[in-house]
Amino acid sequence: MNNLQNKVAVITGGNSGIGYATAKTLTEKGARVIITGRRKEAIETAASTLHVSGVVADQSKLSDIDMLVSEVKAQFGKVDILLINAGITKLAPIESMTENVFDEIMNVNFKGAYFTLSKFIPVLNDNASVIFLSSTSATISPQNASVYAASKSAINAVMKIAALELASRKIRVNAVSPGPVATEILNKIGLDAALEEQLVGSIPLSRLGKANEVADLITYLSGNESSFITGSNFLIDGGQSI
Repeated sequence: MNNLQNKVAVITGGNSGIGYATAKTLTEKGARVIITGRRKEAIETAASTLHVSGVVADQSKLSDIDMLVSEVKAQFGKVDILLINAGITKLAPIESMTENVFDEIMNVNFKGAYFTLSKFIPVLNDNASVIFLSSTSATISPQNASVYAASKSAINAVMKIAALELASRKIRVNAVSPGPVATEILNKIGLDAALEEQLVGSIPLSRLGKANEVADLITYLSGNESSFITGSNFLIDGGQSI
């Protein structure tokens, strides 16, 4: 599994959760990893712990994406693996959703993800692998998560079209859709014993996922073993979507 030796990997939102776990796994496989995030201190701490490069960049700002692309190009040249992972979750019933929260979710999860791909295309190597971090929310329609689910459904649509548009360069584009995974994002939406019990009750395998399990799937999609896979969405949810 050393086919990732010296491959250049960019991970947005890499200072915690699945992004962090993937940065760790890719680094162990020999890749040269760059992580991004909005919080300077968090990115610097994570980059130093993981022994990777860190760039402060807010995925919801196109000027930050431009800066990130320029910096990666200047320091590393071309990119072999792009994990578009940065995302936020905020919950509210449709009736009480505000425009501000709607825009905040869409600007990071959809617009930001879209333009991260768009602006990185010129610096992707042929045969590169692009992975969008989607969510089972796009499949199971959870109440109170209408905007979040819509943002991930939109990403899944873009992923398929990108797979077609980039196929001539042998660039593969896929999505990974985790179910409930024990990460910081769950704590942010108020994971307590009752919510955890409810989530676990909805999962046939009767437990939350682990960030490193999702990282292993992303790593597989990053390497040569998955060279015939593109335009696919991988559910990793303990059977929750069934």
